This record gives sequence, structure tokens and C-alpha cells, in this order.
Amino acid sequence: MRKLIVLIALTLVFAAATFAQNNIEPPLITVTGQAEVRVPPDEVLFTLAVENVDKDMLVANKQTDDSVKQILAIARQHNVKPEDVQTSHISVQPKYNTDDMPYEERNRTKRVLIGYEVSKTIAIRLRDIGRFDVMLADILKAGITRLSNLEFRDSQLRKHRDEARRMAIRAAQEKARLLAGEIGQSIGPAYSITETSGSDYGRSNAMQNIAGVAGDAAAIDSAIAPGSISVTAQVTVRFRLN
Repeated sequence: MRKLIVLIALTLVFAAATFAQNNIEPPLITVTGQAEVRVPPDEVLFTLAVENVDKDMLVANKQTDDSVKQILAIARQHNVKPEDVQTSHISVQPKYNTDDMPYEERNRTKRVLIGYEVSKTIAIRLRDIGRFDVMLADILKAGITRLSNLEFRDSQLRKHRDEARRMAIRAAQEKARLLAGEIGQSIGPAYSITETSGSDYGRSNAMQNIAGVAGDAAAIDSAIAPGSISVTAQVTVRFRLN
């Protein structure tokens, strides 16, 4: 019995040693590669809000619908396809004379219903960015209540992100060769590759620019600059050292 226990113990020790030996990593060099691709946007997403207040809810709703129809007509004039227009939010709520008052003043004021607010939000995707300036001016002239968001986008984001990934891999490989060469070694095959989530910037901070010109359509040309979109990629690669 004692011999059996000793034999099992020796077997376990040998197996553990073999496992540990098999899991020893080879000499490695770990590097990070980063890349950025900047591309001009080729489409823009408008998010618009239309609001009307009236003591008669049906009247407020009709006024809002009329404004929405005018905006949809503008979209058609600029060859926006029906599938690129969406009414995304509808709201009906009572409005009181105290709604915009500071909290302390509100408590001292008699609350009076001034009407019902009917609001609708419309999202419009303009694929022909060359029409951007004219369409934006037309939308502002239509008397929208609020331009909630203006987002410049890249319709080929996947293509440009893949390009950034290839550049990041090449950057990592070049860095590893340089570092290994400085100590008289070379790199072998990649042992592992890990990608850190990339990002795409420039999805428009244009709202900061448009805030001051919402009532002046003539100022749009000089107030909005689409700029470029930054698509980045980052990879961490572990190469074998020779």
C-alpha cells in the first residue's frame, strides 16, 4: 500500500513538472502599435425638434404636424430617401407659467396652465454632403424649435478602421524589429495579438458652432466646418525573440 501511495505521488510530481515545463513561455518582446486614419465625412445626420404650445391640444398638434411636413418637404427637395428620415420621438405635456422659473420663485407663484406642448423629433440622414449648407439653411428658415444634434459621419467606417488596423500591425512589427535589433536579436512569428478598441472621433462638435447662428441662416457658410473624422486602431503584439 505504501509503495502504491509513493508511486502515485511521484507520478503527480512528474506530471506537474512536465506541465510547468510545457507552459514556460519562450523569449518574447511585447510592443504596442498605434495608427490613425483621417477621412473627410461623406454624410451628415440632422436631429431636429419641433415644438408648439396652445391651450387646445389639437391645435398644438396640428401646428407641429404642419412644421414637420415642411421639414419633410425640404428633405425631399434635397433628394433624401424616405428610409433616411425618421420621426423618433413624440411628446405631449402640459405647460405651466412656472415651468421656467427658479425653484424658490416657483413656490411663491400661483401655478397656471398656459397650454399643451406637442413636440416631435425628426432624424434626417443626408448622404450627399455637398448639399449640407443649403439644406441646413432651408431647415433653419423653416422655423424649427431646436437643432438637437448635427453629426458628421463616415459611411465607410469599417473600411477605414481596417486600414488603421493594418497600419497599427505594421507599426508594432517595425517597433519590435528596431528594439530587438538594438540588442543583436531578431523577431520571429507573432506569439499573440491583442486589439484595444479603436475609436472614431469627429462625429461632430458642430452643435457648439451652430448655437450662435440658429437664427441667422446667412452665417452658416462660415460657421460650420465639417473637418475630418479620426479613425484609430491600437494593437499589442508579442513576438518571439530569436
